[in-house]
Amino acid sequence: MEPVCPIDAQFRDQIDTLLKPPSPGHEYFDQLIESSQRLGLKIKTNGEHGKGELVLKDQMLVGAQHTSNKIDCLVCDFCFRFIGSIELQIGRKLYIGLLTGNESNRQKFSHTSKDCNEFDSSDGEDKSDLYCQSLAECASSSSNMKSPLDQEVIESLVNEKLVLPYSKCFPLPSVVSCPGGCKEASYCCISCAEADWNSSHSLLCTGERSKSVCKEALHKFIQHANETNDIFLLAAKVISSTILRYRKLKVACQQEQGKQATPDVLENCDLSLLLEAWKPFSMGHKR
Repeated sequence: MEPVCPIDAQFRDQIDTLLKPPSPGHEYFDQLIESSQRLGLKIKTNGEHGKGELVLKDQMLVGAQHTSNKIDCLVCDFCFRFIGSIELQIGRKLYIGLLTGNESNRQKFSHTSKDCNEFDSSDGEDKSDLYCQSLAECASSSSNMKSPLDQEVIESLVNEKLVLPYSKCFPLPSVVSCPGGCKEASYCCISCAEADWNSSHSLLCTGERSKSVCKEALHKFIQHANETNDIFLLAAKVISSTILRYRKLKVACQQEQGKQATPDVLENCDLSLLLEAWKPFSMGHKR
């Protein structure tokens, strides 16, 4: 007999309710249309659109960059737009590639940066070392590339002191740090940073201002996901997003009833509100 998780045993009925097939999709989307006063994704135009003009921008429900892909691309953790500069993108990849080499290479370039995203040598030792190590391990397992460039060239690329030909023709937005102070997440603008923080990252951040209950456990979870299957990181975003949506609904409900949203009140689970917070993801259920 398989062991039963204590949480599964305690909340069996609630879990079964959450995992039931959702109500007909048209009901959910009818509510979205009514609340937003929009008619969905139908596109109709009475005029011409110029080349490069944005016609439709739809926000994804949830997304995550593969850990192995972070070696090659530095992108916004919310909209996944490339950030930094061409020089930073190339220098960062070469720098991480060097971390897969011998110990002398690690020590030789240790003063260049302790942060694989920001390359700021003023940072003290923190969990960013583990993040760089994780990326280096992925690089070691996915590529045997050894950089033929010397230290000065890579440092110049990393610090954006060396300008490559025609790179100015492809400008990228500056790197915006995580509001919580972690080194795992970077953004293209403040609005993306705030949106990601409010939607899920505040519970998954490993920085000083993280709202995670136990950052030590969070570090172990992230390490386990990177070493096994990074789909767990995407699942964590879904769960975190549901928790934060539920808290907002709980506070709004208490305010409508004229009650103060105290911590004790928020801890008492309201299954109907939890189902409402879970609904955007449950609508993706495959029948």
